[in-house]
Amino acid sequence: MKNIMIIAKHPAVISYDPDTEMFRGEFVGLNGGADFYATDIEGLHREGKISLDIFLEECARHGTEPHKHFSGKFILRIPPDTHEAATLAAAASGASLNQWISKVVQDALA
Repeated sequence: MKNIMIIAKHPAVISYDPDTEMFRGEFVGLNGGADFYATDIEGLHREGKISLDIFLEECARHGTEPHKHFSGKFILRIPPDTHEAATLAAAASGASLNQWISKVVQDALA
């Protein structure tokens, strides 16, 4: 995946912040915000590890679960004509709309 950095087995999305002229990393899948800034890749790894360690230490100190739990359900809002076209495509492939969309998302992530 583009713009994803793994730090201590935790994914972080990396972007460029033109206001600070630095790269910004933000961990995803955590129950709170843990971000970090650096001007280069080495700095991102270093600052990311520091940010993550502080976040995990605070979670432990407060007895908070650090990771989000995902139910496998989400609401998707799309235009009605797209909904209709997706329903037809699913039916044509012999799948339910849920099965079809799940496969489309899995294929996009592969």
